Amino acid sequence: MFISFFLLLVIAAAVSAYTTRKQSKTSVGHYLGSRSLNFWMVGCSLFLTNMSANQFVGENEFVYTNNMTVMCWGMSSILAMIIVSEFLMPVYLRIGAMTTPDFLGIRFDKQTQRLVSIIFLLSYAINLVPAVLYGCAVAMNGIFQLNLLLGLDYFTTIRLLVAFIGVTGCLYAVLGGLKAISINDIVQGIGMVIGGILITWIGLKFLGDGNLATGVEKLLGNNREHLNAIGQPGTAIPFGTLFTGMLLINIYYWGMEQYIVQQSLAARNLAESQKGISLAAVGKLFAPLLLNVPGLIALQLYPGMENTTQVFPKMITGTLPPIITGLIAAIVFGGALSTFNAGLNSIGTLFTMNLYKPWMERRNRVINDRDLVRKGRLVQVGITGIAIIFSPYIMFFSGGFYSYLQKAASYFSVPVFTIMLIGLVTRRVPAVAAKAGLFFFVTAYIITQLVIDTGLHYLHVLALLFVVTSLLMLLIGKWVPREQPFAIQNQAKVNLSPWKQRYIYYILLIALMTGMFFLFSPLGIAK
Repeated sequence: MFISFFLLLVIAAAVSAYTTRKQSKTSVGHYLGSRSLNFWMVGCSLFLTNMSANQFVGENEFVYTNNMTVMCWGMSSILAMIIVSEFLMPVYLRIGAMTTPDFLGIRFDKQTQRLVSIIFLLSYAINLVPAVLYGCAVAMNGIFQLNLLLGLDYFTTIRLLVAFIGVTGCLYAVLGGLKAISINDIVQGIGMVIGGILITWIGLKFLGDGNLATGVEKLLGNNREHLNAIGQPGTAIPFGTLFTGMLLINIYYWGMEQYIVQQSLAARNLAESQKGISLAAVGKLFAPLLLNVPGLIALQLYPGMENTTQVFPKMITGTLPPIITGLIAAIVFGGALSTFNAGLNSIGTLFTMNLYKPWMERRNRVINDRDLVRKGRLVQVGITGIAIIFSPYIMFFSGGFYSYLQKAASYFSVPVFTIMLIGLVTRRVPAVAAKAGLFFFVTAYIITQLVIDTGLHYLHVLALLFVVTSLLMLLIGKWVPREQPFAIQNQAKVNLSPWKQRYIYYILLIALMTGMFFLFSPLGIAK
């Protein structure tokens, strides 16, 4: 088990190190891979960055305790990715962006750019990086039972694992840069597809006492309510939220979240970026094999688990042979490192390019690329240290790990999405409207979640605040419009010719996404 675990990790690291040994040491080379990624690198990086240990642990726990409605997040993201590919990526690449707040700096002003960059950094320090470390630590301890092997209590074991994962990931991000992460993701992505098929196949055979067909029959015949992805009003994820806050968050995540979009910004041209995003969307169609089906099988095999964060690890250790267990553990660990590294890489990019560099320029200081990379590395190390201290305490959050992830992210995501969208679709809304919109949205959302009980699902609240904030910004634009209408200037660093066959693939992806909803519904296997 340990041999196969370390073997896959060593292979991925060796391939990454060899292929990036001559990588440029400039800031663009370190943070954007010299804008040279092909669609395989972009697609695998997007998919692996999204498929963190958080997802393995959180979604399988949700399926076990609720039902397949959690699948709505992944399936609806396919539509969001198509929107991003068609409408947002051409804008980012046209302005030669290194970060998504670069658009806000051009559209509104540098203060708005800095403000949103700070929001991103806070989000990564509070939510992303700690959650990735915690999710991976929980999964690794569950698979290898390290607390029993070491004779330590659960909390102490999680703390030690968090420190090990954090230090390992930080070294990888600091020394390797984006291209090293992307190369590693291709190897891990191949392993993840193989692992997803193996865990479902072996798990179903285990459920059927060695017979695959019997396992499938048991899965479809018992606890049918857990097979339903169409949530009713009042449930944890009502289906209606798919068209309100969930869609907004998904568009934000795939089109504005820096640690995600940075993979697409590093593409060698627009066509490769659009192909890569579509490849990642294909991966989302197969994601339930790892994120949801194990939870369904575990419900049959291990009903009544008290510590439901152990659903996925228990499924791995209880059904798979040791060599496959090691492979799955390496995939989970690699997925966590991919997200962690992408987050740290984005932290370095945001800090150096949007905060440190402008500050030095205002002081008329001469700076070079080596200095920018060095300062970014220091910030990455600092954020890692904070996350290592904070992340073990996530276990005390009521409502489950997945609820923590989504609710914590909501404080940062939709407010930024709102001002970026208004900036994209209008020409005269001024910078003061963006600042007022951010302040109003964040304040109002905090009040609705922590002070006043509205009785509405938090995703519906996000959608309502999105509408109100948008109207507020439009009104301000009417009262005090920009003197000159905004126009995008072409500062592209890569070829902007789009992918010619993209619409065929977009239609196919939407059809398959819709088919997944029908499959996991009362019209399909959840009768």
